[in-house]
Amino acid sequence: MMAAPAGLAKAAAGKLSEAVGERTRRLGSALQETHRQRRLILVIVCVALFLDNMLYMVIVPIVPVYIAGMHKGSQEDFPHHHHRPLPPTANASQPANATSAPTPPPKSNLKPTYPTESEDIKIGVLFASKAILQLLVNPLSGPFIDRVGYDAPLLIGLGVMFASTVMFAFAEDYATLFAARSLQGLGSAFADTSGIAMIADKYPEEPERSRALGVALAFISFGSLVAPPFGGVLYQFAGKRYPFLVLAVVSLLDGFLLMLVAKPFSVTARENLPVGTPIHRLMLDPYIAVVAGALTTCNIPLAFLEPTIANWMKESMGASEWEMGLTWLPAFFPHVLGVYLTVKLAARYPHLQWFYGALGLVVIGASSCTVPACHNFGQLVVPLCGICFGIALVDTALLPTLAFLVDVRHVSVYGSVYAIADISYSVAYALGPIVASQIVHTLGFPQLNLGMGLANLLYAPVLLLLRNVCYMTPSRSEQDVLLDESPKGLYDTIRLEERLGKDKPRHGLPPEGEVSLGWEGEGAAQDRPRALSGEESSDYDYEYS
Repeated sequence: MMAAPAGLAKAAAGKLSEAVGERTRRLGSALQETHRQRRLILVIVCVALFLDNMLYMVIVPIVPVYIAGMHKGSQEDFPHHHHRPLPPTANASQPANATSAPTPPPKSNLKPTYPTESEDIKIGVLFASKAILQLLVNPLSGPFIDRVGYDAPLLIGLGVMFASTVMFAFAEDYATLFAARSLQGLGSAFADTSGIAMIADKYPEEPERSRALGVALAFISFGSLVAPPFGGVLYQFAGKRYPFLVLAVVSLLDGFLLMLVAKPFSVTARENLPVGTPIHRLMLDPYIAVVAGALTTCNIPLAFLEPTIANWMKESMGASEWEMGLTWLPAFFPHVLGVYLTVKLAARYPHLQWFYGALGLVVIGASSCTVPACHNFGQLVVPLCGICFGIALVDTALLPTLAFLVDVRHVSVYGSVYAIADISYSVAYALGPIVASQIVHTLGFPQLNLGMGLANLLYAPVLLLLRNVCYMTPSRSEQDVLLDESPKGLYDTIRLEERLGKDKPRHGLPPEGEVSLGWEGEGAAQDRPRALSGEESSDYDYEYS
């Protein structure tokens, strides 16, 4: 009698196991489909970029109060306090009798919420430490990404960001805060660079590549926008640790999803990678140098205004707390609009990418020059929106251009070239928190803005050097690498077969993609712009996962 229920239970367990196994196999096969996999990769990268910028900006409302509280003495365990310290006038528990005892001790235990001048220097160094370490590590992380692929460095970056976030949550002194901030720069050097490079690799054709990079840029902007209110609210009502713990959990989940989708430690994937161009050779490429200079120049106003504009608003227009806290909130929407417009225009007029970048620099320059002329919060919103709109135009137009330059002038491996882009950003954000305040104290806030605006206006004509980039066709560099050496993996074999197959029916004519840039005639000129969209260049039509 007992054997029948046992048999039924065993049969049910077997059927359940088969059903689960079948669902798992279907899920695995679905994840390996090219289109679904690259969409999931885009989501993973966007979450990683969102987390990095959230962690970059979430400490804005927390660290000044935290550092000020470190000097309160032993009477208050500030790192575990769940509320901001009250200013002297708001503390009702102080004795009202002014004649009974000397007053210095009570005053020494009550500090205002705003940091002093020495604390302001500490905050500036703390904010800059992330970009400084990122600047130092990127020349190494780029070649490392080229050598091992994009998946493993992204996972490494997420792991380091997780450790940095946990360290932030439990930091109790300035040294720990500084170490956590620097560790975040190390993680960003791997996660940001490999993430953007992975998008460029998974989306080899235009306009899909520009659209995917535009989505990533929108997530970067969104992370910077929501981080300060997110950190301030959770810090006020839950405690200092909770904003960082939430970000740590999201980082951990993103890393698990990456391991499920991309299998970053696959030996086969690493063996099939082509040999990328060394980063020092990419830095010497004049077109890449022009793009890198534009990325640095366009981000200088934002990097230099973030640490200085609040004090200027308070001194010049008597801005309130909420106005200083919401200074950059309206600028998020023009940034997203700029990304959207550039993606749409690049899809229709891909040969004008250089013009969109130059237009963005002009908008940034004009907006920077008008910032000192503002007398109230409403007026100030307009030039700040113009700066973020211009940055969106430059970034969205020139980041895909970097990938295209690597495609046509070097080997289609993107780690080093986007490490150069990350270096360009890091230069601006490493100098901003340290140099901007010194310039304001020495020359003045108006002079700072006029200098930044003039720099952007003067750099805009330099992008004319990129006007013929869209007419370039793939050089022989990658072809030589693959034809002069025996194939070493699946990637090389497929590329060699494509080259040999294309050369046979042409009967002595130059291979496709070897058209001269001289005056070939009207027909050739009509065919050139299509090289940007990938219609004529089948060298980059394939995808491998």
